[in-house]
Amino acid sequence: MRNIFLTAASISAILLAGCGDKETTSVDTPSDTKVTTVSSVDEKNTAPTPQEAKEFLEAAEKDIEELNAIGARVYWINANFITEDTDWLASKVGADYAKLATRLANEAKRFNGLDLPADMRRKMDGLKRGSEFPAPDKEGAAEKLSKIMTDLNSAYGKGKFKYKSPDPQFAALYENNPDGVLSLGALSDIIAKSRNPEELQTVWAGWREISPPMKKPYTEMVEIINEGSQELGYADAGMLWRGGYDMEGEAFAAEADRLWAQVKPLYDQLHCYVRAELNQEYGDEVVPLDGPMRADILGNMWGQAWGNIYDLVAPEGGGEGVDITALLEAKGYDQKKMVEVGEAFFTSLGFDPLPDTFWERSLITKPRDREVVCHASAWDIDDRDDIRIKMCTKINGEDFSTIHHELGHNIYQRAYKDQPVFYKDGANDGFHEAIGDMIALSITPDYLVEIGLLDKDDVPGADADTALLMRQALDKVAFLPFGLMVDQWRWKVFSGEYSPSEYNSGWWELREKYQGLKPPVERPASAFDPGAKYHIPGNTPYMRYFLAHILQFQFHKAACDMSGYEGPLHRCSVYGNKEVGEKFNAMMEMGSSKPWPDALEAFTGRRDMDGSAVLEYFAPLMTYLEEENKGRTCGW
Repeated sequence: MRNIFLTAASISAILLAGCGDKETTSVDTPSDTKVTTVSSVDEKNTAPTPQEAKEFLEAAEKDIEELNAIGARVYWINANFITEDTDWLASKVGADYAKLATRLANEAKRFNGLDLPADMRRKMDGLKRGSEFPAPDKEGAAEKLSKIMTDLNSAYGKGKFKYKSPDPQFAALYENNPDGVLSLGALSDIIAKSRNPEELQTVWAGWREISPPMKKPYTEMVEIINEGSQELGYADAGMLWRGGYDMEGEAFAAEADRLWAQVKPLYDQLHCYVRAELNQEYGDEVVPLDGPMRADILGNMWGQAWGNIYDLVAPEGGGEGVDITALLEAKGYDQKKMVEVGEAFFTSLGFDPLPDTFWERSLITKPRDREVVCHASAWDIDDRDDIRIKMCTKINGEDFSTIHHELGHNIYQRAYKDQPVFYKDGANDGFHEAIGDMIALSITPDYLVEIGLLDKDDVPGADADTALLMRQALDKVAFLPFGLMVDQWRWKVFSGEYSPSEYNSGWWELREKYQGLKPPVERPASAFDPGAKYHIPGNTPYMRYFLAHILQFQFHKAACDMSGYEGPLHRCSVYGNKEVGEKFNAMMEMGSSKPWPDALEAFTGRRDMDGSAVLEYFAPLMTYLEEENKGRTCGW
């Protein structure tokens, strides 16, 4: 999840960015105040000096901080109260950010070639690189882009589909809802629990009825940000995105491919096994053994995580896993208690408790009286201590893990609060996503005993490792190719390789190539299935999640090694280890002030991202999968 939204990108991302109309005198804010600016550099023909560069960065920092103070709250209100008025406010402040950031990007170019200290050069380069969604420098472009992006985000948040399930297990969805108009949360419950392929197909296709109206504005948005990217010196927006990883864009694409090649054999074995098990449940007509699987039968609206079908694919003789949902229910946990337990993990590592304002201002449960964006996210409102989460929390194991993930964002945000505004972000965007997920890997049976959720006598023995790892793999390993292909699709859209008429067919081309999945029903020419995934209309770059699913295991292994743990990696929990917490904090305090290899080395001792820890973690499962898949035709 991400921190504060700048409609398309987090506010922390825009601090290193430039987006929208050039404005050389001032930037209007929603309160009609004016932010300070440096004098127009276009009037100067003399060579710039280091002192002028220093003054420019100081003024830029002040401008950004002043607008952040307003923008953060506007986006928070819009996400928690979706109305025409809050949409207008979000669109307005988005345009203000766009104008400010483009002005800073253009003015920073004046200092090209100037010999500057490394810190100042890093800040300048960040400003010049621009935002991930830049508008061109022409009248009205920033406002148009901001409105499109706000409208797309809100359209997703308001999405609903009318459907009445005949299955009595879903009766609660229709209490006080006689019309049967379901939001994403309710529809996702059906996808997670139903074992009726006809119902799954109906609900899956029904949710995707929200997205065709998004296609035209999305196409306009692509045109705008491509033009803006070209003004910043990039061939298209995809090249700009790939340029934000302390390496050349093509080098980063190659790095992503290298990491995928490391872990792909594990995914291939998992896919082969799951397909065979689902074939036994549904038969050849629904799940043929020689092709891609239907995307609607995997327990997740997007087929990105398969944990909800564990009951269908549980390994025979693999022992009993741990049902965290059942434990939470048995112990009478409510949503707040789940968050309190997540907080306690971080305090056990030596981090300070969450501030009182976190509990006063966070949204932890779904309101009944208004539209909100339920997608879980972590927020840093004041770049200091006003940290919050926004989450329509359900009492289940998935959200228990998600809470640890979101709080990881908050702990990271607070760790780098003393950095200059330019560096209030993760070392790269994958770091921010990996922090909480690394903590969630420590949600082991022994940890559950420590917090009183599981009785010591009920801890599964080593004979249950296959079951425990299968549960993890259905989410963590199954996600890897999806995490990779979402931005692969956007890069091809930005480059023009996929024209608007090919947006949907290209989406499924990549989903089949990487995931081995297909739609359960023929998709009409008007379909825009990418828009049914939050991060497309919400305009959140997605490669961060793929990187996070590599980095979290790399972090976990480093932490376990640091703690002196010598057992199987998947049984390690660093709960209560303050030495790990101290070194972890030292990495997080760096923010983005140094290239990400420096931050990685500070915690792991290595300067390269590496998928070998994923393979080590799941090694016992890989052995099991290879044995089970003997004689089967794998692949698609």
